[in-house]
Amino acid sequence: MAYRKLGRNSAQRKALMRDLITDLILNGRIETTLFKAKELQRLADRMVTLGKKGDLAARRQAARLVRFEKEVELNDEGAVVKEQYAIQKLFSEIAPKFAERNGGYTRVLKTGPRRGDSTPMAIIEFVA
Repeated sequence: MAYRKLGRNSAQRKALMRDLITDLILNGRIETTLFKAKELQRLADRMVTLGKKGDLAARRQAARLVRFEKEVELNDEGAVVKEQYAIQKLFSEIAPKFAERNGGYTRVLKTGPRRGDSTPMAIIEFVA
């Protein structure tokens, strides 16, 4: 299977993709370069497919790639309302939304070029 090198060695590329997939799961949409978004799209769709399986083996496979980060929701007083890890959110919220869908869980929307170096930018998000 071919993949983009993204100007990094394999360890750096793996770390980048882990960070991006975790941020996408926690936030639902992120802005990055077009080529990173296209590479991330393949990975995100694979993670949702694992989430739809829902068994222990799928959780372990997903946990190998998704970082152990927590999403914390606070109320107006600053008290914790809900905290949830990225892997929990993938299996409990994101995957059930796509139970009836067979692939194509993310979309890449092109935006304009980045101001500093004219790199094509894109937004990647989960399909509603």
